[in-house]
Amino acid sequence: QVQLVESGGGLVQAGGSPRLSCAASGRTFSSYAMGWFRQAPGKEREFVAAISGSGGSTYYADSVKGRITISRNNAKNAVYLQMTSLKPEDTAVYYCAASTTFPRTSYRGYAYWGQGTQVTVSS
Repeated sequence: QVQLVESGGGLVQAGGSPRLSCAASGRTFSSYAMGWFRQAPGKEREFVAAISGSGGSTYYADSVKGRITISRNNAKNAVYLQMTSLKPEDTAVYYCAASTTFPRTSYRGYAYWGQGTQVTVSS
């Protein structure tokens, strides 16, 4: 079992570069691929990025490619989402999630979820 807790969200100006963090519990963190999703009001949960258990492979949604970087530190049981050049349309609740396979772009492929962290981008 993996428990996930996101942090780092908040109110950001357009063009800003916040970094989201996700702290994981459990001694098998490196055996899980990790993903970030986001959900805006009235919209479906959307895949953002994923990273393999070792951290050696990453996968991004086309909508964020070039602006967002996913990384992980297995020694700290943490995964990160570095965002740059934020736009108002990036406003959403951002979730981290754990999966046993990589890459998974559907939320159905993730067994464990954090509670989410709100990112609001002001224009």
